[in-house]
Formats: sequence, C-alpha cells, structure tokens
Amino acid sequence: MNKYESVIIINPNLDEEEVKKLVATFTDLINKDGKVEKADELGKRKLAYEIDKNKEAYYVVFYFEANPSLIAELERNYRITDDIIKFMTINVEK
Repeated sequence: MNKYESVIIINPNLDEEEVKKLVATFTDLINKDGKVEKADELGKRKLAYEIDKNKEAYYVVFYFEANPSLIAELERNYRITDDIIKFMTINVEK
C-alpha cells in the first residue's frame, strides 16, 4: 500500500453539516480499500483565483494509505460530485 494525500476544494455555498457529510462519504470510500490516517478540515479559505465564480471555498485534506487501484475510483467519485470544485491526489514518498 502506498501513502497518499488528497486535497478537495468544496463549494462554499454548503453548510458545515453538508461538508462533514461529504468528508464522511469519501472517508468511507477510502476505508473500503485503504486506511485514512487523518482528514483535516481546514475550513473556508480564500482561493488564489476565482473558480466557477467563487472567491472562497472549503478545503479538506485526506492523508491515507491505499492500493493504487483505489485512486482512479476515488478521483472518479470526485469528478461526479457536483459540490467538489477542484481536487488533487498525490503519492507521498517517504
């Protein structure tokens, strides 16, 4: 299993409860074929540039271990979730 970091930027029009629900959904998805070490909810922050007419958004960072096959499925789910504006997953080297 490899170590990964995944950052998602969530639509700022959601309330805190909906953000927590999204975090729980993706945590469960990762835990099916891996193990989430930590999910940092960084809160609402200003974006470096405007994305879809939004100047700020919620940031969440997942730190996890998983098989490489999970990454394609995870990113597919990010793409089809309308409330996720941007995402990035990287392999963390030791």
